[in-house]
Amino acid sequence: MKKIKFAFTILLVFLIYNSLVFYIGWNGYVWLKSLQLTPHPAFYIGVIILFSYAYFISHFLKSITIFKIIGAYWLAIFEYGLILFPLANISLFILKMLIDPMDATIIIGTITASLLLFSLVFGTYNAYSPVIRTYKLTVEKKQAKRNTLRIAMASDMHFGTLSGKSHLNRLVMQINSLQPDLILLPGDIIDDDPLPFMKKKMGEQLKQLHAPLGIYGVLGNHEYYGKMIPTFIKEMNRIGIHILMDEKLTIDETIRLIGRKDKTDKDRLSIPALLENESNHLPIIMMDHQPDELEAAMNDGIDVILSGHTHRGQMAPNHLITRRVFELDWGYKQKKQLHAIVSSGFGFWGPPIRIGSRSEIVSIEIKFT
Repeated sequence: MKKIKFAFTILLVFLIYNSLVFYIGWNGYVWLKSLQLTPHPAFYIGVIILFSYAYFISHFLKSITIFKIIGAYWLAIFEYGLILFPLANISLFILKMLIDPMDATIIIGTITASLLLFSLVFGTYNAYSPVIRTYKLTVEKKQAKRNTLRIAMASDMHFGTLSGKSHLNRLVMQINSLQPDLILLPGDIIDDDPLPFMKKKMGEQLKQLHAPLGIYGVLGNHEYYGKMIPTFIKEMNRIGIHILMDEKLTIDETIRLIGRKDKTDKDRLSIPALLENESNHLPIIMMDHQPDELEAAMNDGIDVILSGHTHRGQMAPNHLITRRVFELDWGYKQKKQLHAIVSSGFGFWGPPIRIGSRSEIVSIEIKFT
């Protein structure tokens, strides 16, 4: 019975997806026809099928990166096509009553295509042009040796095919320019599979990051999706990045740093379990990839929690969803003693496009009082 339900669900998703692909493709064909640029139907259908299934194909032909690039941009075309085309159809219906139907099709189609193209170009610029956001926090000193601590944080880099060597170079240059005491990377460092990262020798670039108190990271959900965590951790160790898996350590007699496994891991420890036997004599900073447990972190005495994962929706209006799902989907929030910071991420998942969000590096300046 379960197999029949699963097969029916797959069939239903397949039919709905292909119906939407047909809707987008048909709108494009009508506009091209109005411009007298009618492609051969077989060729046009072939292109639409290639674009709409390129991302699926890329999972089987991993060595041919063009499929992943085409498929990634198709995801953006698909989303914004489903937003723009119904509005265009309504506008066209009204305009046809006022002017020649062919002229109306040309006008509405050209405006819609221009908006779609602008979204892709502008979104790509936002994705590949990171900014630095600075937060200044005041934390109870307790027995911390230092009076101040500067942290550079970057999450959700998704290094691999589309978030490649040039984007990694931006990360290294901008973080090193901050001259941080400590660098923290709270998850999704790679895009599922570590092999493209290793094949491009991106580790040699990431190794150029410098912080006197070290570089630490945690696993994100995408490291789990790749199912090659031991290979990933070995590569990170090789380049001097310590991945904390439900571990804690003291940094320069100033903070206790805790790194949680991702929520994807059903065996990860709870916050109280991680804090067991803690003497609470130093401020506690915790990296937790998904910002799901701010209330628990506050109640258990965490001073600073750093997360990513949400991408702030990456492409508007998706941020309306992340805003409802997470108590804090981006930015800063204080809950009693807890300072929570959620980054929109340095990289991107799927299309290298950000609209309503921006690729970012977070600079955190902590003053202990």
